[in-house]
Amino acid sequence: MSRPSLPPPELRAFLEELVRRTSAVCGDRLLSVLAVGSLALGDYRHGRSDVDVTVVVDPAPPRADLAPLAATLAHPALPCPAAGLELVVYAADFAARPSGEAGYLLDLNTGPSLPERVSYDPADASDFWYVIDRSVAHQAGLPLYGAPAREVIAAPDRPTVLAALRASVREHADGDGHLADNRVLNGCRATVHCRTGHWFAKRRAGEIVAASEPAFESLVAEALRSFERPRAEAAVLPAGDVREFLRWVAARVEEAAEGAGV
Repeated sequence: MSRPSLPPPELRAFLEELVRRTSAVCGDRLLSVLAVGSLALGDYRHGRSDVDVTVVVDPAPPRADLAPLAATLAHPALPCPAAGLELVVYAADFAARPSGEAGYLLDLNTGPSLPERVSYDPADASDFWYVIDRSVAHQAGLPLYGAPAREVIAAPDRPTVLAALRASVREHADGDGHLADNRVLNGCRATVHCRTGHWFAKRRAGEIVAASEPAFESLVAEALRSFERPRAEAAVLPAGDVREFLRWVAARVEEAAEGAGV
């Protein structure tokens, strides 16, 4: 799957308005707006995927200025055509250095299929989500406004990313709040990153693991078929098989972490 040069047509008007509203609130502080996640990796699935956006500002605005930003971007004030919008705002001085912390100024989850969440305190969140997102952003962030990703987002080092993957696999092994197909395909993405040091879209990572691991080929193929459907129509995968697969993934992450001295 090739990296996109433009967002999908069904998202362009939404993203243009998101940038306009973000610029109107942040003014001269706005340094960059980047599409990350599935949009950046070329595998956005309309009706299934979230829109992941990273905003970088310089200097950091006071919290009182961030609340209007969250309000103007929240669904339905800005109707989200995707399953949801996950938007994170970072100060430029934080984003420019490698870190294992969440470190955000604002974390907004909103949209038709996402529980509403607005946080201004990174202590409220698990660091690993943000480490992985910044690593993906550095590799593949799609500029919507301003400076390109590699000029504003530092790549976390490999031990930090592997520690984040370890925490991510634990989170998905618990299964709470996660669709089974997404748990499996996130496990595939973690495995392929451990092997290659490169981020692949979930479906491509699933294809790679299915081709190389006959013991899990059937489960991953079922997860890939399910991932083609809207979230509400996702398949129920065999719980024992999912747990066994994620134990295998955890072992692959541990091997890579040991090799990196984590």
